[in-house]
Amino acid sequence: MPSATNEVEIKAKAAKAASKKLANLSTAVKNKALLAIADELVGKEKDILAANRLDYREGKKAGMSTAMLDRLLLNTERIKGIAGDVRTVAALPDPVGETFEMRTLPNGLQVGKKRVPLGVIGAVYESRPNVTVDISVLCLKSGNAVMLRGGKEAVHSNSALAKIIQNVAYRAGVPEGAVQFIESTDRAMVGQMLKMRDYIDLVIPRGGADLIKYVAQNAAMPVVTGGIGVCHTYVDRSANLEKAAAIVYNAKVQRPTVCNALDAILVHAEVAKSYLPMVAQQLGRAKVELHCDKRALKILKPLTSIKAVPATEKDWGKEFLALVAAVKVVDSLEEALEHIDRYGSGHSEAIVTEDYSAAMKFLDEVDAACVYVNASTRFTDGGQFGLGAEVGISTQKFHARGPMGLRELTTYKWIVLGSGQVRP
Repeated sequence: MPSATNEVEIKAKAAKAASKKLANLSTAVKNKALLAIADELVGKEKDILAANRLDYREGKKAGMSTAMLDRLLLNTERIKGIAGDVRTVAALPDPVGETFEMRTLPNGLQVGKKRVPLGVIGAVYESRPNVTVDISVLCLKSGNAVMLRGGKEAVHSNSALAKIIQNVAYRAGVPEGAVQFIESTDRAMVGQMLKMRDYIDLVIPRGGADLIKYVAQNAAMPVVTGGIGVCHTYVDRSANLEKAAAIVYNAKVQRPTVCNALDAILVHAEVAKSYLPMVAQQLGRAKVELHCDKRALKILKPLTSIKAVPATEKDWGKEFLALVAAVKVVDSLEEALEHIDRYGSGHSEAIVTEDYSAAMKFLDEVDAACVYVNASTRFTDGGQFGLGAEVGISTQKFHARGPMGLRELTTYKWIVLGSGQVRP
């Protein structure tokens, strides 16, 4: 096997060459490949799960956190879900080749834009093997070649999935080299990838804060960062309290180890005495630990069925990724907005209210990729937004924000149609 540096260089060059052909591949061939990949994922379930068990066992032995183990785990249900997402992507319109904003100038020139792939996407990610499939199929459908570098904790799972994708896609007519998987777990090659601006057009890191920071600071090419989610739900004075309890419970408990799960509950003082015991009882049954400010703790202290402890400054702005939530009582919508502005990560924020003006103010003033009124932040997901899957959730503002699907993996070029015009 070549060294990590050589492996990256060889595969990056191959991906770049394949991207030229992939950019003009027909929608029919791309869809055929995606549907075949979905079928093969289900058909090769036993092989995939066997590889995943190796990773899971080694991760547990190494003391991997509960959140990371949950992200690593594959099972029959999750594989069916991944395959279903692939089929959804196949059914979506192909953005490549779309012309838009066409107009005719006074001189007769027709000017507009045509949507084209970015080229080669580099993905550096941790723990979640489904990312191997999500990014690969979105890149293929959007006409981009892809360089995949997963973490060592999921190397067996990722390798098994990448081989399935490669074999099936190439048989279906996708140019060989369009999907590249870095087998080496040598960390040095991540740095090598990040220097390869001539071959990789965009890098998307998915993982913890340290990985994202490292990629953002060291990449020579553009980077789309995100994935760190400190998510608040504010329960307004006019909220339907039963609705608010159901939304908060879902946002915290449905899957607490992911970036769009709730981290902090902000409650208006006028409804705190009614609302907090109600929601705390429900969260307590799911064994959620509540880190409360003084006013929230005073309300919840008499309840023996829940675990409520004093909050510290570190609890505000913390992504828990566990059955833990911070709780704060606020005196106004403005105070809630100030808290979110100070401690939020720009990921997903929600208000529960029956007051239209409050809802609109929240939508207007909260600076986040996804802002919700009367819904759980758990919906921040490419599949849930109808994108089929996502390559990541961007919390930055250029060039994409929120769940990134097919269109976010394209750019455009200006096209100009003339009939002999020359500039005077």
